Amino acid sequence: MQTVDKAVELLGYFSERQPEFGLSELARVAGFDKASTRRLLLALIKHDYIEQNPRTRAYRLGAGVLRLARIRETTTPLEAITTPLLEELVETTGETAHFSLRSGGSISTVGLVETTKSNRIHFVLGEEGSLHATASGIVCLAYSDSSATNEILQNGLQAYTVNTITDARRFREMLKVVARQGYHINQEMFEQGVCSIAAPVFNETLEPIGAIAVAAPSSRFDEQAQKTIRLGVQAAAEKASRALGARIVEKTA
Repeated sequence: MQTVDKAVELLGYFSERQPEFGLSELARVAGFDKASTRRLLLALIKHDYIEQNPRTRAYRLGAGVLRLARIRETTTPLEAITTPLLEELVETTGETAHFSLRSGGSISTVGLVETTKSNRIHFVLGEEGSLHATASGIVCLAYSDSSATNEILQNGLQAYTVNTITDARRFREMLKVVARQGYHINQEMFEQGVCSIAAPVFNETLEPIGAIAVAAPSSRFDEQAQKTIRLGVQAAAEKASRALGARIVEKTA
């Protein structure tokens, strides 16, 4: 793995749940030795992408990341586009809605609007999820180049629950179905008791950059709820895609 790849990988481990790491802990999570991890961190510190907490000396994201994020949001306002759509989904479905971005071999929640119900699905902003077991990851794979799926299969399909598809042939067949219908209904494939429906969000080149999804407890995921969520998610994802410059061609029966 190239040095730049390793440095970027380190950045991906920071999330709302884990905003800081000690050197040993980060090295362990990343699977790098401590000396290599420290060299990578020092390079990131030099460019303000990482900084050290002056009190604990733990490592955290630096101001350079915020600068890049603001430039990105100014030129491609994902938050401004997706937040109103997520709010509308929560109002329509009564469940938590989120927007996720694909990055390399994982997908991360970057936008979130929670339902006010006490029994709800909780997400952590910035935390990475599996491409092959989450609804958002699956819809992204379904519309991506086959090389992305091949890479996932080469690494093996980890089972998160008894419902996770781990057979390569069944997984490819599922992706074909998802690509035809334009959404994925995920029933406890990533986490027991959690169901969700996602639809892909495309950029101007019709590349799936992420997904809009609604997640609900299994106890509230009946047929009527699924229909309401599916229609809402598909409409929201299409609006987001159009706002990002994608020219969506409506399917004919």
